[in-house]
Amino acid sequence: MSQYEIVIGLEIHLELRTKSKIFCSCPTTFGDAPNTHVCPVCLGLPGVLPVLNKKALDYAVLTGLALNCDINTYSKFDRKNYFYPDLPKAYQISQYDFPVAQNGNLRIQSNGEPRVIGINRVHLEEDAGKLVHSEEGDYSLVDYNRTGVPLVEIVTEPDLRSTEEARGFLESLKKILLYTGVSDCKMEEGSLRCDANVSVRLKGETELGTKTELKNMNSFKAVQKGLEFEVERQISRLEKGERITQETLRWDEGSAQTVSMRSKEEAHDYRYFPEPDLVPMEIGAPMVEEIRKTLPELPLAKRERFIAQYGIPEYDAEILTSTREMADYFEECVKIFPDPKAVSNWLMGELARHMNAAGLNFYNIKIAPQHLADMLEMLQQGKISGKMAKEVFADMFASGKTAGQVVAEKGLEQISDRGVLEKIIDEVIKKHPGPAADYRARKEKALGFLVGQVMKVTRGSANPQMVNEILRDKLK
Repeated sequence: MSQYEIVIGLEIHLELRTKSKIFCSCPTTFGDAPNTHVCPVCLGLPGVLPVLNKKALDYAVLTGLALNCDINTYSKFDRKNYFYPDLPKAYQISQYDFPVAQNGNLRIQSNGEPRVIGINRVHLEEDAGKLVHSEEGDYSLVDYNRTGVPLVEIVTEPDLRSTEEARGFLESLKKILLYTGVSDCKMEEGSLRCDANVSVRLKGETELGTKTELKNMNSFKAVQKGLEFEVERQISRLEKGERITQETLRWDEGSAQTVSMRSKEEAHDYRYFPEPDLVPMEIGAPMVEEIRKTLPELPLAKRERFIAQYGIPEYDAEILTSTREMADYFEECVKIFPDPKAVSNWLMGELARHMNAAGLNFYNIKIAPQHLADMLEMLQQGKISGKMAKEVFADMFASGKTAGQVVAEKGLEQISDRGVLEKIIDEVIKKHPGPAADYRARKEKALGFLVGQVMKVTRGSANPQMVNEILRDKLK
């Protein structure tokens, strides 16, 4: 296998987060009763005319800008003709020779090295419907709710050289798309779908091998597993002297193998021609610049800034910038409590643990950045111990109360008054002369026992650092 080079290109279909469909006013809500969000336009009934959703075009331009593409000043729609039960018009309104954006790139990390993956094109099109197969497998029903939902298709160049790299590209792309807000990217709902073109060739060759296209991959794990299987299948055939057939395959999760669907059609077999019911679009520089202003700081740039500005490790910056919401939360906390590493530790540790257990995200948690910052301030000032802080935080997360409220209600404030602690420690030493004598005889473990006794008397509320310090002074 080491003598072969893998060549992968991806086609990503992204449902845009618009309230209505691309050419009509039907809603795009997911999960409603079948065929309740349809009208004569998206059903393709005779005599109807499509009208472009401007927001869909804005999102397509924004996607192109986020992927460093050239935005075409002239763009048009085309009819892509094919017959399938979930395509009511028997053609799809898509884009062929004049897409919204072209010639972009996305920088990723592959085995610790930077790689630039070319983006061939970003174009707009309408989604098809959805087939619902019976459990018996002897018939299928069609739900047209999804028909006409606006899609952006992102087509890469065949620049990916491993299955791991393909998965890493998709993960990086998803982060960018979520940062821009153009889609919710929920693969389980079909908002983000990926097809992959894969071929193999002997290392050193420049001609591309015969490719196959993989469909029906609904997770990043499935993409990687499907590609791994297909690469091994192709190499095995070539090793036996057999030829690769250009075809479309589907990934069968149950059997963990690819299954042939049909021989692959070339582009001209779709009989593309300009959509006569939609005028070409002129995307002027003023429009592009207005949309560019809405482009947020993207994950890679944010990660590099976090490392430089906050002095946190690369690992921390990678985690903190994994979502725009987490990055914003971190920065809000640091504005109030300027210890970036402490904030980072709590976000990646306790906060992430509680969020995962509760199935929550940054949109619906009760603990605000101000509350976390206030708790960290109390911890730094010695008002609560590290152990107490975890208990306080758990209550804050569940109730939405402030750290001050939780500490007051539970009587958790740490004892840091030296006079109070000295009296308690004197009693402990008097009560346990043996361990006190052991420590004076340089048996270091005895100190731990005495500290434990002080914590027991104070129910864990004594400042442990001060307890250690006072005990050492008194036992010199």
